[in-house]
Amino acid sequence: MAFSSKTAYGLLALLELADVQASGGVLQVPEIAARQGIPDRYLEQMLASLRRGGFLRSIRGPRGGYQLVSPPSEVVVLEVVRCLEGLAGSSDADGQTSAEWRALRGFEQELEQARLRLLGGTTLADLLERRDALLQDHAMYFI
Repeated sequence: MAFSSKTAYGLLALLELADVQASGGVLQVPEIAARQGIPDRYLEQMLASLRRGGFLRSIRGPRGGYQLVSPPSEVVVLEVVRCLEGLAGSSDADGQTSAEWRALRGFEQELEQARLRLLGGTTLADLLERRDALLQDHAMYFI
């Protein structure tokens, strides 16, 4: 299962904020939106959800904006996904009882457990490392 647009954009915004977190940096909505190609209004809604979820603090004033509350190494992707998407719902086929449906449901549950393990074991710092590795590979390609 891929990320919803909302979650993907939320994670991109968090990565932007994580990148400036060590220097105490603050980013404003238009800056994040321009860097990642996210509509401002849509981004504002996601950042508000992430602030309510305890991931961000907002700073008022002309030099205000958003900041991560915790270091990127402490922000677990699974918690971000739950904040933005909520808990997974039940399947439309819950009333089905054939062996085939039960086999598919069991397989679906295994996939979801693997997804949760991966999301729960990944932090924003891990995603920044992946990004940095990709940037390094890209830079080396042109030398």
